Amino acid sequence: MPRGPSPNHDSQREQILAAAARLFAARGYSATSMNDLAEALGTSKANLYHYVKDKYGLLVDICENHIRRLEAVVRETEARKLAPEPRLRQLVLRFVREYASAQNEHRVLTEDVKFLNEEDRDRVLAGERRVVAAFAGALAGVHPELDAAGLSKPLTMLLFGMINWMFTWLQPDGKLTHDDMAPIVADLFFGGIDAVVKKHAAVKHG
Repeated sequence: MPRGPSPNHDSQREQILAAAARLFAARGYSATSMNDLAEALGTSKANLYHYVKDKYGLLVDICENHIRRLEAVVRETEARKLAPEPRLRQLVLRFVREYASAQNEHRVLTEDVKFLNEEDRDRVLAGERRVVAAFAGALAGVHPELDAAGLSKPLTMLLFGMINWMFTWLQPDGKLTHDDMAPIVADLFFGGIDAVVKKHAAVKHG
């Protein structure tokens, strides 16, 4: 009778996925081998195959798991039934926080999705489109005229440009945290640089 998975199978697999995301983010998917992963985890390559099929399977799981988490954030935010602007601001805050705790996974999704085969890539990108649509819908709720002009999605992509690449320059041990930056991103998006100066950089004189 075949044995089932060990009691710690899921936790071991999560550790492997986290280590793979860290290595892929640092070295790139192509430049990382299963031997590299085994060495980073202090185990053998043979032992890895008790938990994962192959390196490609790791890439698929990293990308899909990250997208699923982002979609879950969207569902949780929409379930609160907030007014349009607070909903979009909450989405920005939640996504900035999510990226802060999943920087490796986000980098892998951003830079290595091109290595997925067509079927897997289409599935992952469909999830991304659903996330973008949720942001665009929130923006259209704030300014319906933007949707009528066909600008909701382009402006949403500009907003994601601010959020998505924050991990490349915001230092974990720097003066500003991701929680500090989230309202700044929202204020810059809604009110421009004047709104940021007024709310976040005002200097008292006299």
